Amino acid sequence: MQADRVWTNARLATMVASEAGGALGVVETGMIACRDGRIVHAGPAMAIEAAEAIDCAGRWVTPGLIDCHTHLVHGGDRAHEFELRLAGASYEEIARSGGGIVSTMAATRAAGRDGLVAQALPRLDALIAEGLTTIEIKSGYGLSLDAELDMLHAARALGRERDVRVVTSFLGAHALPPEFAGDADGYIDHIADEMIPAIAAQGLADAVDGFCETIGFTPAQIGRVFEAARDHDLPVKLHAEQLSNSHGAALAAEYGALSADHLEHLDEAGITAMARAGTVAVLLPGAYYFTRETRLPPIAALRAAGVPMAIATDCNPGTSPMTSLLLAMNMAATLFRLTVDECLAGVTREAARALGLQAEIGTLEPGKSCDLAIWDIGRPAELVYRMGANPLHDRVRKGE
Repeated sequence: MQADRVWTNARLATMVASEAGGALGVVETGMIACRDGRIVHAGPAMAIEAAEAIDCAGRWVTPGLIDCHTHLVHGGDRAHEFELRLAGASYEEIARSGGGIVSTMAATRAAGRDGLVAQALPRLDALIAEGLTTIEIKSGYGLSLDAELDMLHAARALGRERDVRVVTSFLGAHALPPEFAGDADGYIDHIADEMIPAIAAQGLADAVDGFCETIGFTPAQIGRVFEAARDHDLPVKLHAEQLSNSHGAALAAEYGALSADHLEHLDEAGITAMARAGTVAVLLPGAYYFTRETRLPPIAALRAAGVPMAIATDCNPGTSPMTSLLLAMNMAATLFRLTVDECLAGVTREAARALGLQAEIGTLEPGKSCDLAIWDIGRPAELVYRMGANPLHDRVRKGE
């Protein structure tokens, strides 16, 4: 076997479960080899001819981290709403009084494409510094065709500014813009008939998302959006059951959604539907923490049903201004009681599944992109255990 580059003397968490390596697919004396940016070997040390050999000195190597739910591109911030929340205002009260998503909409529309890229880069850099190699970025703060296009173009530009894989989701059904005040159905028609076709024609979205909630859109309205997505061969995902049980998760599963996200109010029927459809549960402990929610997602029931669980930052200006997947893992463990193995899988293997990219990234296996995070740690649990520490030694993207 020949390779361009090998990493030797490594301890691997391949994230491929096996009897020998356990849930993390551990290889204690391992090596990774890549050719043309793809893994050709990830396992026990063996003789491989390579142009370059890198000695990992016993360090741990995992797949590059994946943040599968972010709103990274946006204008401005909502620190003033944080103060209101500390004074006792609820998320719904702030939204209904003109704050929330609509306030970010004004700042986003004013920023323009270049301004959105400039504001997003520091947030992206913070995530990359912790080993991120793939990120999902949603639109949804423009709420007009031109502004949503600006957001999606900005997201694509970030993937050119930095060596990172950017996956985009069109989230036009995020909130009702002032131009459609009192006419939610009219806005949904605009999304389905004009926005989705235009965005699909430009290839700017990899998926279509929505906000199914009492302060968002009804299941019937989201179904209309999902039908339009299906007509344009775009997979779907959904913000579901965050503030109430609107039965969005079951609707998402009905359309074969890649994921349903948040899920604090998810019921048994929704869990069953997700399990049957293979829809990933994306858990967002940062939003749970930041908004001081008290109702936990039904972790035990999801686990029992075999629903894959991913973890993401939900980086956004209003309810989770977090740019650390390491902290998200710690919160998932401490607040949601996920195990170390579940947390690590949640930002690698299952996060890839939530993006429909499980054949390309998320585990250390031959044929997959050589995206690695190399860590100065004694054991994988340290990545979940530590708070405010970053033990990243090196980050590898496509073998570089």
